[in-house]
Amino acid sequence: MKNTRLNLLTATLLLATTLSFGQKKWTLKQCVDHALKNNITVKINKLNVEVSEKDVKSSKANFLPSLNASTGGNLNFGSTFDPVSNDRVSTTTFGGALSLSASYTVFNGFRNLNTYKQAQLGVEASKLDLEVIENDISLQVVNTYLNVLFAKENLEAARVQAEISGNQIKRAQAQFDAGAVPKGDLLNIQSTAANDAQNVVTQENSLNLALLQLAQLLQVSYDAFDVEVIEVGSPSASLLYSSSNEVYQKALTNRPEIERAKLGIENSKLAIEIARAGYLPTINTSASVGTNYGFNLDLPPGFSNEGLFTQLDNNLGYGLGFSVSIPIFNGFSNDANVERSQINKIISENNLESEKLRLQQTIEQAFLDAKAAAKTYEAASISLEAQEEAFKNAQASFDYGAMTQFDYDQVRNRLVNAQSASIRAKYDYIFKTKVLKFYYGENVLD
Repeated sequence: MKNTRLNLLTATLLLATTLSFGQKKWTLKQCVDHALKNNITVKINKLNVEVSEKDVKSSKANFLPSLNASTGGNLNFGSTFDPVSNDRVSTTTFGGALSLSASYTVFNGFRNLNTYKQAQLGVEASKLDLEVIENDISLQVVNTYLNVLFAKENLEAARVQAEISGNQIKRAQAQFDAGAVPKGDLLNIQSTAANDAQNVVTQENSLNLALLQLAQLLQVSYDAFDVEVIEVGSPSASLLYSSSNEVYQKALTNRPEIERAKLGIENSKLAIEIARAGYLPTINTSASVGTNYGFNLDLPPGFSNEGLFTQLDNNLGYGLGFSVSIPIFNGFSNDANVERSQINKIISENNLESEKLRLQQTIEQAFLDAKAAAKTYEAASISLEAQEEAFKNAQASFDYGAMTQFDYDQVRNRLVNAQSASIRAKYDYIFKTKVLKFYYGENVLD
């Protein structure tokens, strides 16, 4: 009996632990952090950063000398000349060689230096590309998270209305049983309650869909997935910034898209210098050391081959050299390379202006959207306040029998619509405000 109770207690604890784990509610920060860590596009861009860093490593190697070792062997057999007897003899010989060589580029028109600088810019550009992707994903997660909160608040409002309808059914049923109201009034209230119950189901489906979209964005299981409710309260209807230009000027200093375009101009300038290096001479130096050995396998009696190390020592030789390559004429290819690089620089400058224009237009649109959302939210708040007051009066009139069921339902429907419009306007305004904060460089997770 004791073991049975112990096993039952253990099973209960395990079940409670499992349920609590499955019912974990994600915060907004956890959602954003998880998305940035696990998103496939983010992972790819992080690998691109690593590839760029390897390019820097490769470009550094251009400043170092090259060092190569080589060896080889050969076996010769057949007729050869004997220097002792002056006769042709048949013999077999084996020989080989060892060498070590080094070369170094002393000057090549600063091509190596500028290539190294380009590789460094490539790392910075890759990091900025990654930042752009992370910003976009963060904003997408925030929007989807707010959609979940919007659906939750809509569902709560629908449940309140359904509860009111349920209470009205009880009241109408009692009045009908007492003969105070006709059956038609009771049926109308029951019909309204059925519609309210259907609306609860509709809002539950909307919430489930919003949670599914967020779970899919985070690439996590939808089963038992839920989020923490953030108290957004009633945001101020006044905009955070005086004009779109204020946001735009700030965005020019912090947006990675702009910095990426500026790096493109710097990269094109270095490309011009690399192309111009084709007009300049290239100076290389080299050094080498080598030796060889050989063995005659068919020596006549009384003769012997020298030892391996003796041969290697006796045949050891050294060499130093340098070369200067001066370009004189190469079919105008250098001219074409320089001109192409100069055109690419102009393209990069236009890309920067295009990015600035796109950013300005985006911020102007976002500012107008936020401005319109602020007005809509303010109007919805005023409308909701008026409808709430009207509903209070209608409730009192209805309770005293001074208002018909039809008129009462009309007032309540207007209140429900006002609540829905106010919730929608509130979350639309919150998100559009966060978009402006996003471009201004502020934290959108607050």
